[in-house]
Formats: sequence, C-alpha cells, structure tokens
Amino acid sequence: MATESGTDAAPPRENLFLDLDLPEGSLRLAARRIGKAGEGPTLVFLHEALGSIGQWKGVPEELAGLTDLPALVYERQVHGRSSLLTLPRPNGYLRREAEAVLPALLAAEGITQPVLFGHSDGATIALLYAAAYPERAAACVVLAPHIMVEEVTLAGIRAAADDPGAGEIRRRLARYHGEQTETLWRAWTETWLRPGFDGCEMRADLGRLACPILAIQGAEDAYGGDDQINLIAERARGPVETLFLPDCGHQPHLEQRQDLLAAVTAFLARHLP
Repeated sequence: MATESGTDAAPPRENLFLDLDLPEGSLRLAARRIGKAGEGPTLVFLHEALGSIGQWKGVPEELAGLTDLPALVYERQVHGRSSLLTLPRPNGYLRREAEAVLPALLAAEGITQPVLFGHSDGATIALLYAAAYPERAAACVVLAPHIMVEEVTLAGIRAAADDPGAGEIRRRLARYHGEQTETLWRAWTETWLRPGFDGCEMRADLGRLACPILAIQGAEDAYGGDDQINLIAERARGPVETLFLPDCGHQPHLEQRQDLLAAVTAFLARHLP
C-alpha cells in the first residue's frame, strides 16, 4: 500500500492507494482517509458515474468535521487514478462493485460499521451493499439513486452524449481522470444505452434493506424521478427518511450544499449510537 501525506490540518487527511485482490484479478484504487478511523461508524463516500475524489469538492471533509466521524473516499476502477478498465463494461458492474469490490475495500481498511454516502451510481452501489449485507451497514445516505432503469435516465444520458458541448465536458473531466477520460465516458454512455441494460435493477432487493436510510432527490434532476425514492421508502424494512429538494438537479450535495449537509448531520445524529 503506497501513501502520500496530505497537507490539510482540519480534519487531517491522507491520500493513498489500496491494492485489492479479487477472484477476477487485482485492483489498485485511489483513496483518501479523513480523520482517524476507529472501531465505530465510518463515513464511506461513493461517487457518481463520472466522479472522482476531487469532484466531491470538499464535501467529505466538511461532513466528517460536522459529524466528528472518520471518512474514506475512493475512486472506482477507471475513475481518477485507479486501475484501468477494458471495454465493454459488463451489465452487472454495479452489483460487482457492491458485493465484491466494496466489501474487499472495507475489509482492507478495517471498517466494520460503514455509513455509506452515495451519489447516483454510488448511491445504487450503497443500497446494493446494504441489501446484500444488512447486518454490516450502519446507515445509508443516498443522493439521486437508481434502483431501476427509467426512460428519463436514458434520455438524460443520450442528451449528454449528443450534446455539441460534450467535447468540452470531457476536457473538464480530464482534470480529474487524465488519460482515462475517454474510456470513462464510453463506459458510462455505452453501458447504460446498451439495449436491455438493467444493471441498476434492485427492486427485488429493497425488502432486505434494514439500516436507516436517508434518500434524497432533486426536483429538477435530469437523470431520475421521485419513483426511485418512493419505492425505497415503501419497500425497505428499516427506517427510511426522504428529502425532496425543489430547484435542485442531479447534484444536491453541490447545488444545495449547506441545507443538505445540515439534513445529513441531523439524520446521522438521530440514527447512529
């Protein structure tokens, strides 16, 4: 495990690489530790389909400070500085992340009470993990989760792929993903727009969700609707709180940052021992 010293003092952080050995091969994932992990709950951040550590824009550090919890942020395969990916990406990549990669990562870090904070694809992974391992997850905060493929989601991806400004979007993404940017873009668009793709489908899994969940949706989200949140609230067997944000798109943690952080802090105060 290679490490790099961070420079921020409050809260302290450390950038590192985590090497994971999985049945289908090894992965090297870029990660950031925030604060000092102990035996209690630890925030674990799972980014969106085009996300990275830097694209959280300091939200993990701020929430760790507000809750006095340690945190781990990491980049999945083909994101940021993590391992490369050979296309095509399989339909079941989200479930693999939840049921194989994330458990290995948590074990490597000694995290036994993960408080999962997921956005978009990362929110789906958080819920899939919590359903597969209901005795392990301490809580989930999910922003704009996908529990089924909606036409609005596919329409949003088609619009992004066909946007005349897509080249400029990819140039901005290259600041975070470097030479992996084009592969990452294709992994997103080509996988989700593949005929018959159902990789986020988890309606049959919702009844196994036992941990406290805060599910958040922006009213102006171009990639998903309220049904995703309502089904979680209806079918989960554990406590679910919902938050619908007006005048908010697909990135509530950036668009309504302070209100969202206040809601998350209060939720965790109510549900964590």
